Amino acid sequence: MSEKPVIETGQKFPLTIKRLGINGEGVGFFKRNVVFVQGALPGEEITAQVTDVKRNFAEARIVKMRKSSPHRQEAPCPIYDSCGGCQLQHMKYEQQLVEKRDLVVQSLERYLKGSNIRVEPTIGMENPWHYRNKSQFQTRKKGGQVIAGLFAEESHQLINIEDCIVQHPDTTAVTNLVKQILEDLDIPIYDGKSMKGVIRTIVVRIGIRTGEIQLVLITTRKAIPRFAKLLQRIRKIDANIVSIVQNVNKENTSLIFGDETHTLWGKDAIREELGELAFDLSARAFFQLNPKQTVKLYDEIKRAAKLTGNETIVDAYCGVGTIGLWLADGAKQVRGMDIIPESIEDAKANAKEQGINALYVTGTAEKWLTEWNKEGFTPDVLTVDPPRTGLGESLLKTIMKVQPKRFVYTSCNPSTLAKDLQQLTKIYNVQYIQPVDMFPQTAQIEAVCLLEHK
Repeated sequence: MSEKPVIETGQKFPLTIKRLGINGEGVGFFKRNVVFVQGALPGEEITAQVTDVKRNFAEARIVKMRKSSPHRQEAPCPIYDSCGGCQLQHMKYEQQLVEKRDLVVQSLERYLKGSNIRVEPTIGMENPWHYRNKSQFQTRKKGGQVIAGLFAEESHQLINIEDCIVQHPDTTAVTNLVKQILEDLDIPIYDGKSMKGVIRTIVVRIGIRTGEIQLVLITTRKAIPRFAKLLQRIRKIDANIVSIVQNVNKENTSLIFGDETHTLWGKDAIREELGELAFDLSARAFFQLNPKQTVKLYDEIKRAAKLTGNETIVDAYCGVGTIGLWLADGAKQVRGMDIIPESIEDAKANAKEQGINALYVTGTAEKWLTEWNKEGFTPDVLTVDPPRTGLGESLLKTIMKVQPKRFVYTSCNPSTLAKDLQQLTKIYNVQYIQPVDMFPQTAQIEAVCLLEHK
């Protein structure tokens, strides 16, 4: 068997882009080698130059566009290329939806060859801009000026973001004014290299339906210099700011939040409404970043659950209880679990307020599913919405043992979904997968997958 032809760094060659990669890059093949090209679109013919060679693939850049895609457009954001927060602004939105469905199909081809699973067209947004209800901008000091934003891809260079067209405008406006106040009061800003300074991150979350705003300052220690003045000025920014919170993160880590949280002024949580339901969101509680699409996503979960009013439901990774409470009016009982205690407190309060019969507990899904199973309780419907890493080995084993009749798996990563389905399809039939675009302009795609016990 002959060796694969070697691709070398700096080499140039013509390349046709066949499809989109999981991170939004174009994918082509040169002498049977996979080549990823940032910014290239499916159908484009380019001259590529190799920038990096890895074991199973190469990375390249566009040197010349020989035939451009009819779906290409000028990215509306001025810092699109340097920021890295969005990956697909240079593709027309209708086509983004087509390519995102293809990402799900590609993952199934990789892990479940010949499985012939039905993948529906992607559910998109009417207006795919200004949809994010929360911003988490890191802070640094640059030439006497306080800047806040995101790190450029794979670098320690912070891009100062004055305006972000996928963020709700109020989150950006509040962040900009807080930056100015920190600068005026000369409050020490965190320095990633020396680990000195106090203010690490500015987090702003807005209730899109209620207008309530929460500001969280992530700091390296509890004491903030000139604190009284800072609080007084922040309160004047916007009458809709109803909660000002401090979170202390002393660690040298890329994680945003630490374990210690204090309310500095106002309420502990802000209120958001989804459909008929209202939720209280504390600073660390997980809540979907795109409430408009969340309603569509949860309606798809409800459609998949096929509730008649007699079912028991377990909502694993329940967060503040959103999915379980969304399904509750069609179920006999809802139970949920999460490892973050504050989320469980919020979930209990949310259920009580809606008058819903729900049981919420702190701990892992595998622990509680096993325990309840021993007590003779197996849910009719299990619903999960795990992190990008998927279900994890021990939870997969638990599900295979407990065997709920119907299983609705909501995924934010087609690769780990398809990988988990390898195991699950031993005892479940996949009825269909419904992609939902929660993050327009990015390469991310959510999918609701309905599994029924064989």
